[in-house]
Amino acid sequence: MHATASRRAFAKYATLSFNTDMTLELFVCSTYYFIVQAVTATRNGAWHGRSAENSGREGEAVRTQVGIIGAGPAGLFLAHLLHRSGVDCVVLENRSREYVESRVRAGVLERTTVQLMHEIGIGDRVVREGLVHAGTTLAVNGEPFHVDFGELLDGAAVTVYGQSEVMKDLHVSADRLGIPIHYEAQNVTPHDLDGERPKITWRSQKGVHSLECDFIAGCDGFHGVSRASIPADAIKVFERTYPFGWLGILAEVPPCNHELIYANHEHGFALASMRSPTRSRYYLQCSLDDKIEDWSDEAIWQELAVRIGDSFAPKITRGPSFEKSIAPLRSFVCSPLRYGRLFLAGDAAHIVPPTGAKGLNLAAADVIVLAKALAAFYASGSTREIDGYSARALDRIWKAERFSWWLTHLTHRFPHMDGFDRQMQVAELEYLRQSRAAQSVFAENYVGLPLNA
Repeated sequence: MHATASRRAFAKYATLSFNTDMTLELFVCSTYYFIVQAVTATRNGAWHGRSAENSGREGEAVRTQVGIIGAGPAGLFLAHLLHRSGVDCVVLENRSREYVESRVRAGVLERTTVQLMHEIGIGDRVVREGLVHAGTTLAVNGEPFHVDFGELLDGAAVTVYGQSEVMKDLHVSADRLGIPIHYEAQNVTPHDLDGERPKITWRSQKGVHSLECDFIAGCDGFHGVSRASIPADAIKVFERTYPFGWLGILAEVPPCNHELIYANHEHGFALASMRSPTRSRYYLQCSLDDKIEDWSDEAIWQELAVRIGDSFAPKITRGPSFEKSIAPLRSFVCSPLRYGRLFLAGDAAHIVPPTGAKGLNLAAADVIVLAKALAAFYASGSTREIDGYSARALDRIWKAERFSWWLTHLTHRFPHMDGFDRQMQVAELEYLRQSRAAQSVFAENYVGLPLNA
């Protein structure tokens, strides 16, 4: 209840008590009721300012409990988890909703991520349309072998379901639940991060706005403002850039295999993936100096056939690509994931090479831990969970970074590699082919390590 409304209601009851024959007992009870309402409203962060849903006038302060910067997977998963726990939040996104939903990103979901989608009520479509993969194939010099996740890990699997589809599901659910999201928020800037009342300012077509909150969640990606707002001496960065990129294409053609294929070839790495039974996603390792114009569709199909090997090359259906891009590969982690009242999650906190399919999944794992910590704070007032967020999240982040780094080194050709390095790669792949124990470790990491939130 707003402070002004409470005062008016109190005055009404006070007037009645003296102008009528209301008993003193009723007056005291009424007074006590409004005091309780005021304390509850203050604790829930609703006492100051107007609600986010009703904001819009320039210069008017909005009040919420958690301000979320970024409406990608990390930001919207967090918003849903907080909403479910009764914690108020407002999401600010500098892009349009259409842009966020159309970004071509990850497509392999760990079992933890799929479980999260069910828990927040957006699991129906991933069940209907997602492609469940209970294994994957690796190939060395054209010779493939299969790793059976289901057999090794008692039915474990991953689900192929594009990030763009996840975002559509999150947005539809946010609309239904009334989660406030401000799209195309320009000049988003966090303030007073080391104080007790941080705020975020931004500009829209209506003017400049201010969001007052208890905490800020920085979910705005690698190039976002959140991490950049932390003083350089308060954060440590660990980074590894790779001397090659991935040339990726999307085409409306059926995939060449029902599961993913990771190929290590003397020409370089290749990955055969998919987004649906009729849409294929393929990748080729390429030079960072390559340009999209250097690669015609025909050249890509030809090189894919060579690197994938004779077992699968005849099954490649060729067709025109409708999306084509070259992306560099990077491993990146910052520590800690907290500065004052700001918490980092998702790509704002870490980047993994796409080889291990961990990007979106790590973002989901981060916010599961963060949402639980924030809910515990509002439920009990204890800071123990939020104080431990960074360490708990980083423990899983570094394990996922290790797996992605290892798989990248196992499957790619590096410029500095000599004959010895190549033989070590082959020996590692052959060991993985022959050892059930090695395959179990690979499968455990691929489907996603347990989340100890």
